[in-house]
Amino acid sequence: MSGEGGGIVRQILFATDFSDSSEVAGRVARDYARHFGARLHALHVVWPGADATGSPLLDKLAAELRAEVPVVAAVESGAPAARIVSYAERHGIDLIVLGTHGRTGVTRALLGSVAERVVRTAPCPVLTVPRARRAPDPLREAEPPSSLRRCLVCVTPSEDLICAACRARIRGEALERKLREERAGRA
Repeated sequence: MSGEGGGIVRQILFATDFSDSSEVAGRVARDYARHFGARLHALHVVWPGADATGSPLLDKLAAELRAEVPVVAAVESGAPAARIVSYAERHGIDLIVLGTHGRTGVTRALLGSVAERVVRTAPCPVLTVPRARRAPDPLREAEPPSSLRRCLVCVTPSEDLICAACRARIRGEALERKLREERAGRA
């Protein structure tokens, strides 16, 4: 794998929210850093207003990773996807490694996906790591075949509970509502 401009991967960014899926992604990021002899940046993003001075969990994680690879630990405040991409741009990151929570359907439509936003806007390749496999879910196995699944909004065939077109429309309507509220607040 080569970084931007065909060079070797020297800087890897691992963004963590300390979830189970982040833990799995952290092991993958460490393995890649060890393989490439790269520096691993461990980044935790807190929401605005939260304490961004440090995190005991991040300090512990960085200490564990440092036993095997060089590590830089950082905490930033803001919207997670935007801060991850900004950090990658500022630090010349060659590869971003993120865990995915595996949300689909309504949850994904309402909450969005940090990993999806990072993939769309990152200045370098992004490796998304699915959460650890768990025991088979009997409810998941009882789902109808994909040919019978339908969007809850428009009833077109869809793998997700809400198809991509309806998700886009819902997000657009929410953005329009937010803009109207902002304009009304300024008037």
